[in-house]
Amino acid sequence: MASASASAPGARSGRAAAPARRKRPVEYSILYTATLCMVAIGAVMVYSASSAESLLDGSGDPLMYLKRYVSLGLIGLVAMLFAARHGLALVRRLTPAILGVGFVLTAAVMLPGLGVTVNGARSWLGAGPLQFQPSELLKVALVLYAAQLLASRPRSVETLGGIARPLLIVVGAAALLLMAQPDMGTLMVICAAMGMFLLIAGTPLRLIGGLGAALAGAALVAALIEPYRMARLTAFLNPFADSHDTGFQTVQGLTAIGSGGLFGVGLGESVQKVFYLPEAHTDMILAIIGEELGLIGVAVVIGLYVLIGYAGLRTAKAARDRYSKLLAAGITSLILCQATLNIFAVLGLAPLTGVPLPFISYGSTNLIVLLGAMGLLLNIAATGGLPRTAAQPRPRLRSIDGGRAGEGGDRGRRDGRPRRAGAGDRRRSAG
Repeated sequence: MASASASAPGARSGRAAAPARRKRPVEYSILYTATLCMVAIGAVMVYSASSAESLLDGSGDPLMYLKRYVSLGLIGLVAMLFAARHGLALVRRLTPAILGVGFVLTAAVMLPGLGVTVNGARSWLGAGPLQFQPSELLKVALVLYAAQLLASRPRSVETLGGIARPLLIVVGAAALLLMAQPDMGTLMVICAAMGMFLLIAGTPLRLIGGLGAALAGAALVAALIEPYRMARLTAFLNPFADSHDTGFQTVQGLTAIGSGGLFGVGLGESVQKVFYLPEAHTDMILAIIGEELGLIGVAVVIGLYVLIGYAGLRTAKAARDRYSKLLAAGITSLILCQATLNIFAVLGLAPLTGVPLPFISYGSTNLIVLLGAMGLLLNIAATGGLPRTAAQPRPRLRSIDGGRAGEGGDRGRRDGRPRRAGAGDRRRSAG
């Protein structure tokens, strides 16, 4: 009995000495679960939106796009899991190379014999199903570059000259390449995401407003130069005025959503997907969700993006270093801006620009690249970002940390610092 009782404390101490497995924060779980849910929804809806057309257009395989989506999704999920474990430090070292490759490949699509034209845009490399859209890599590379640049130069966001050299110069060069293709959808996503990024980084609203006004003026000039751009940009204002040409896709999308009502006509029962609604499995997949699953289905999709936005910004707030804060905010902004632009376009509130719905639409490069970017966000959520030295003060972004109140919240305990006593704690200790 004595030996048994004596060995028990030793066993307990041995168990106590074993390192406890670190529990992942709730933000990680939200991001991971929401992403997997959207990929699952995407697989179901890509099959539903494409099966009939794939069977009737001559290929004879109703599973064609589903097979491709699942294959690409598996590649993207592997990239996401790798980035979630090892990607943050590696990506920070390789950011200049990633940005350079993005620019080179985006420029290469303009070369004869290399670029592939789809729906009037020369934005792809490759052939057949093995096509790659370099602009998808470029937009993520710009977020990586902006986070790295502004982390090393925190005061540069306070003046126009600091923002312009070299961030806006690099973004402007990317914009020129995208306009030459033309790929207005990706350009709009980049501009919107950079606007949110600069706002979160601390750029004064007057500067962002001035940049937005200048950008709107440039877009107006570009639309006036090319009449087809003006027709596309203005068609959403009254799509029914030209429902057989420039407004056709918007009208068909609205018809699909209107037909679905509150609960939808049933999964797989869409009528619009059969040669009525162009790009039903890519840009307009939300319209098929609205038709088959109704307003409830659309609300679920929007709710998943709201969860990503909430968890992504909470991850940025809790990050331990400025680079990780900016990168988490930038990736979250990129996903939300692209989702918002697609949703608004399908609902007739924005021009149709060919932007896929993140994680749900069929789109080879977009799915893989955004899943990889989500892996970086998961890495920051799980670890708090890159380690900082004791000499470095805890970084703070006023826009997401809530001013000075954001400096010492509970979430600061990820770096090992003890929680500061609040007023209530001091009163209790005094009593």
